[in-house]
Amino acid sequence: MARGLDHIVHAVRDLDAAAALYRGLGFTVGARNRHPWGTHNHIVQFAGFFIELLTLAEPDKLGSDGFSTLFGAYNRDFLQEDEGFSLLILESRDAAADAADFRAAGIASSQVLRFEREGRRPDGSPVKLGFSLAFAEDKRASRIHFATCQQHYPENFWNSAFQHHSNGAHAVAGVVVVAHEPEQHLNFMQNFSGASAAASIDGGFSLATPRGVIEVLTPSAFLRRYGVVAPDVSRGPRLAALRLFATDADRLQAVPELAGLAGLYSGNATVIGREDALGAVLIFEPHD
Repeated sequence: MARGLDHIVHAVRDLDAAAALYRGLGFTVGARNRHPWGTHNHIVQFAGFFIELLTLAEPDKLGSDGFSTLFGAYNRDFLQEDEGFSLLILESRDAAADAADFRAAGIASSQVLRFEREGRRPDGSPVKLGFSLAFAEDKRASRIHFATCQQHYPENFWNSAFQHHSNGAHAVAGVVVVAHEPEQHLNFMQNFSGASAAASIDGGFSLATPRGVIEVLTPSAFLRRYGVVAPDVSRGPRLAALRLFATDADRLQAVPELAGLAGLYSGNATVIGREDALGAVLIFEPHD
């Protein structure tokens, strides 16, 4: 079964600065949340997809459980080297079934992990949130973690009040992974996403999912396509960029200026490079 994009983790050293950056770029940023294993986050939500701005704020809370290891400690180690996108998470209707699929394909890295926390509605009232994750591992891509996420109370999480952004961004278009040899990651990406057919593109391949496209490109192809330098891949592939659809091309051209950033216009897209976006590349593409 094909799995659509669910969310992406943007690991940062200063969570307040990251929230300010995204607000400056015209995103609606949710309240600060805390996980029992010491990570804190802010959520930037769209219909069916979200960006998770994340830092390890309380390292003393790390334990030996799966979330501490695969999520908390992993992001701690990631941030010792760089900031940027650290995890790609796809949607799940049944995390146990995903874990079984991953075991059969030889890419599983965990049993199903579940946690719950309290969330807040726009009016401040508390709601219960619950998630189950199944992690997968590409042994050739240790600087990216992969998982699927099943929401147990989706009606309490998704809220249209959080999905309106003044920059006009309204949906995920795709994500971009950068690797020296994209073809080495095709089998993993197909097993992870459940997408059966890959399309060959200049410098790599793409996989269409029910929500967004996964591209895997060489660094030079990434530069040609998006006009900015990719993350360093000397120690392995990186999750380089997030592509978002936005409604108004004219409004997009003002996004970098309003945030006090240089920005770049690649075709009709507005691109925010790694130097301005805390190690991530953000690509805004006009689309009604």
